[in-house]
Amino acid sequence: MATDEYSSGHISELGRLKLSPATRIFHSLNYNSYIIAIIGFYTSIDPEVMKAGLEQTLIKHPRFSSKLVIGRGWIQTTVNVEEHVIVPILDPKIDDPDRFVEDYISHMTTTPLDLSKPLWELHILNLKTSNSESAVVFRIHHSVGDGVSLMSLLLACTRQTSNPEALPTLPAMNPRSATDSAGAFRRFFLAISSACALVWNTFVDFVFYVATILFLKDTNTPIKGQKGAEFAINRFVHRTVSLDDIKLIKDAMNATVNDVLVGVTQAGFSRYLNRRYGTQQGKDDNRGNYLPKGIRLRARIAVNLRPVKGIQDVADLMSKGTKTKWGNLYGFILLPFTIALREDPLDYVREAKSTVDRKKHSYGIFCTYLLNKLVLKTLGIKAAATLSHRAAFNITTGFSNMVGPLEEISFYGHPLSYIAVAVYGFPRALSIQFQSYVNKMTIALGVDPNVIPDPHQLLDDLEESLNLIKEALLKQGFTREAV
Repeated sequence: MATDEYSSGHISELGRLKLSPATRIFHSLNYNSYIIAIIGFYTSIDPEVMKAGLEQTLIKHPRFSSKLVIGRGWIQTTVNVEEHVIVPILDPKIDDPDRFVEDYISHMTTTPLDLSKPLWELHILNLKTSNSESAVVFRIHHSVGDGVSLMSLLLACTRQTSNPEALPTLPAMNPRSATDSAGAFRRFFLAISSACALVWNTFVDFVFYVATILFLKDTNTPIKGQKGAEFAINRFVHRTVSLDDIKLIKDAMNATVNDVLVGVTQAGFSRYLNRRYGTQQGKDDNRGNYLPKGIRLRARIAVNLRPVKGIQDVADLMSKGTKTKWGNLYGFILLPFTIALREDPLDYVREAKSTVDRKKHSYGIFCTYLLNKLVLKTLGIKAAATLSHRAAFNITTGFSNMVGPLEEISFYGHPLSYIAVAVYGFPRALSIQFQSYVNKMTIALGVDPNVIPDPHQLLDDLEESLNLIKEALLKQGFTREAV
């Protein structure tokens, strides 16, 4: 159970946590956003074991044992786990369990979380589907934290299946070597050139972000959200593909996993939109090129500006009650997608790598953060929320890629099959999230079904695009052994 330090209701330095600007924005009427985490398991779930585990870990975290009081902040409170863990009685003979789970999660988006309690809940679904024996669905208000922080927190509640005492292992970053043997003059020239490019890229990114807030809108394609999209009942679907295939492409093209995922997304969106435009023209096949020229389609990517606590740090926080920074602190990248049909599927990855490399060489994310902070301080929360809403509404999609464990893990003794993360409450009709786990990559879509009535077709196009890119590499003689 939680210690007295965490369960007391008195107001203290620990007992009251101030609201960050992002937290206040996430509770505005037009930006009331949530994170959904769907976790599949290889076994059925014991609800009592799950509840006991939550009491010993997750509930000891300040944000998961605090209620939000507007005007006062996060206030520590006593948590009754029975009020947060929902275990519906399900018929194991449901005709289409996959569809049932989709409907169940979609229905969850119709009701807000109760502000009188900590802003999270967990649903236990002991129902066998095509890719798991059971599942839990976390629903967490976005004001509690950003996706990366919350994923670190959830993983800190897990242990390696093969070693129940060990925390999960995440991939280490492999920065590119900065060694240059070309001589002092060349290094000096490259340094000057890099600095100039950095300034220019930052300027361009900031100008385009401001222009997007003011007037610059994406093309009104069949997947672009319309006014009021943030209030739509969302539908969530996911598909698991091979992470090994993605790494093969990454190594062969001297790219990153993120470059490959952006390339796959561009290719998948192009295939899907070409079909939708063809249907509008009375064409039922996907053989011709029906895409209009000059489509502007961008993704908004939130980049965390606060150093993310490692899994061990978060585990220590829950077990020892240590203090740490938490919440949402980020800037934004607007990432343009190339929407076109390419003869060579590898061009999608080449274009993605070029775009992402330029975005990395920019301080635009810091400029967007400072702009939001300036507007909040000078014009107030309503203006800041309007700014965030316009920036999100005028683009097409959200995009994220989160790194998961390298080995099989268990959540309170229950071995995981997959992890899928999605969001809703933003003024758009489509969000796409990638989540790795061991040798798998799960693609999760959150869609407004009034705009995208066939999200499984979009998943098909994304998966097919990955296969086409891999096949193009194999035809050129690349193999796993060669790279």
